[in-house]
Amino acid sequence: MIAGVVLAAGSSSRFGGQKLLALLDGTPVVRWSVEALLEAGLADVVVVLGRDAAEVRAALAGLPVRCVTNAAYAQGLSGSLRAGVMALGDTVTAAVLALGDQPRVGAAVVRALCEAYRESRSPIVVPVYEGVRGNPVLVDRSLFGELLAVTGDEGARGVIARDAARVHRVELPYAMPADVDTRADLERLSDRR
Repeated sequence: MIAGVVLAAGSSSRFGGQKLLALLDGTPVVRWSVEALLEAGLADVVVVLGRDAAEVRAALAGLPVRCVTNAAYAQGLSGSLRAGVMALGDTVTAAVLALGDQPRVGAAVVRALCEAYRESRSPIVVPVYEGVRGNPVLVDRSLFGELLAVTGDEGARGVIARDAARVHRVELPYAMPADVDTRADLERLSDRR
């Protein structure tokens, strides 16, 4: 069973407000990110909340997801990564790690990662957008211990970089979906319908 973990606990310091609640084409940014995982057919989706947890949870109302809170979200991304991985059940064989502030990652990307994982059996599957590695990434359960050992303001990057032989790359023919870090980022995404 492949599950999803959406990292949605950040402080949104550069945005000047909670970016995950900002509307993109009438829908909160975080909801776009979560709906892509659900549309891709992942069996279980865990959303890790932090700043403005109650409001972000409310923005996901009606979606079949589980929310966990990382009270120490200000200490860096690794705490959210650990909270999400620890919330996964024993039957999960792999997890797609996604960012809550990347609303234009579609379900097709997630499905491509899952298909490549099933075919290659590689413990890590990453998307490559026009030659640039990006997110989300898929990690096999055998590496969950390594994810739980990550510290500081780092996600899975170090685990991925540790051994290139265990990484399967999925080449995608389009540009990497942008993160929403500033209001200008959101405006650019709104202009690109």
